[in-house]
Amino acid sequence: MKFTIPLPLQHEHQALHEQLRLAGQADGEVGEAARALAKLMHPHFVKEDQFALPPLGLLAPLARGEWSAGMADVLTLTDQLEAELPQMLAEHQGIVAALGTLRDAAARSGCSDIVAFAEALTEHARTEEEVMYPAAVLVGQLVRQRLGVDEPAPG
Repeated sequence: MKFTIPLPLQHEHQALHEQLRLAGQADGEVGEAARALAKLMHPHFVKEDQFALPPLGLLAPLARGEWSAGMADVLTLTDQLEAELPQMLAEHQGIVAALGTLRDAAARSGCSDIVAFAEALTEHARTEEEVMYPAAVLVGQLVRQRLGVDEPAPG
């Protein structure tokens, strides 16, 4: 079974990518800070798109009480998320630090739009940590429970 990231999250990530791309075109320290941030964020976004966010596509069906044996396929993704979550949270720390650098450079340069972007992206990271990642983990736990699938062996 294929799992799709909910469209609002896809659109939000696309908008963030575009804002970061535009910030990277700025001159001087703002552009440098944005390009450094982009280098940190790209591999992180790839992980999110591969295994952290697709399980969220099951939230609505699960909330409606819908179940199918094919949902067990999500466990590969949620198990990977649980295994890689400490690393992803560490990546967020680096990203948030780079966002602080970007925000400060943009403030010094009078780029209020980039300051607002850096602040919004910092909040987005917190939302992932406090809402999206835990929700994806819960999707796996619920599917595992409902379908009677054993917990993965500690690895």
